[in-house]
Amino acid sequence: MPSTPLPDSTPLPSSAPPASVLDLAPVVPVVVLDDVALAVPLARALVAGGLPAIEVTLRTPAAPEVIRAIAAEVPQAVVGAGTVLTPAQVTQCVSAGARFLVSPGWTDTLLTAMTESGVPFLPGVSTASEVVALLERGVREMKFFPAQAAGGTAYLKSLAAPLPQARFCPTGGIGPDTAPDYLTLPNVGCVGGSWMVPADALAARDWARIERLAREAAALRRASR
Repeated sequence: MPSTPLPDSTPLPSSAPPASVLDLAPVVPVVVLDDVALAVPLARALVAGGLPAIEVTLRTPAAPEVIRAIAAEVPQAVVGAGTVLTPAQVTQCVSAGARFLVSPGWTDTLLTAMTESGVPFLPGVSTASEVVALLERGVREMKFFPAQAAGGTAYLKSLAAPLPQARFCPTGGIGPDTAPDYLTLPNVGCVGGSWMVPADALAARDWARIERLAREAAALRRASR
């Protein structure tokens, strides 16, 4: 995956993949939705708060249609698919409009499918050996998962010197209190989390609250660098 950051002043057309998911914003919201009707207003609130990259996880049957709705109606959003596990899901999500892919782990079969998809992807890793294996295959941007359980900031810090080529989006157990610690690390481009999309705010359709939480998350890089 190329790692050239996107100019903040250049809006992307809805069909264009991002240059690097890790450079779009300090936080990538991890979204789980059962109701497609919530997709567009949620995406608009997150984008308005400064978080354009949105990972829609394939944990509900509605996920592909959620991706399709955001891709069609919120062009300022960079919508991606998370929890991608199979080549069939890669094809389905890219067809729906996903502009990046995220997996909790990887196999050669899944990696080949993601590579051939034509969009950026973040395969999941939790060990140094997995990182080295991906670097051998030319992949330099990865998801570190499950971040807190797999060693957190201490583990990522220990990888920075021997494996400086690798850049990470840590996800799993990260919240507003721990995200700044990750964002200070030189090998972390962004973090993934769901704290700016609380279930009660979704249920209440409180888009103003979600936008405020997104704005606070978007400011974390400035606060921690």
